[in-house]
Amino acid sequence: MTAPRLIIVEDDAAFATTLERSFIKRGYLVRVCNGLDGLTSILAEFSPAFAVVDLKVVGGSGLECVKALHAHDPDTRIVVLTGFASIATAVEAIKLGACHYLAKPSNTDDIEAAFARIDGDASAPLTSRPTSIKTLEWERIHETLVETDFNISETARRLGMHRRTLARKLEKRQIK
Repeated sequence: MTAPRLIIVEDDAAFATTLERSFIKRGYLVRVCNGLDGLTSILAEFSPAFAVVDLKVVGGSGLECVKALHAHDPDTRIVVLTGFASIATAVEAIKLGACHYLAKPSNTDDIEAAFARIDGDASAPLTSRPTSIKTLEWERIHETLVETDFNISETARRLGMHRRTLARKLEKRQIK
């Protein structure tokens, strides 16, 4: 039996190394890169069955990496990780080909469980709690950041707010 092939796209070198070691111990053949350029060169010689992609990577959005992985092989099981889970980016990640979306901190067990989940859970409880204004604002900011490839000035312009105001809001809730 051949080892399952995994690619990790993560800009945090320490976290990427930790994940890499953990997956190697579990029998995976692993490649690591920190953004779309590295991913493109790895895909030229390595075809992964599994992928872990951080939402924010070197050179822009992990969503571009999801798109590239899905175009390379639609059967690749892709899990997207992010420091702040946004409904908008979760939906986009799934539309682009990810099988699951996890908020950090997530460990190897969480990721492997996400790889294994093929079907959704129809028994998931519905909540009647309305979304707060702060959460809606943050999701809109994050959605616009993704649309602008994390360009703060352009995001502020599109949202109609001062760049410094946006920068202060982002400092309070880090995006990883």
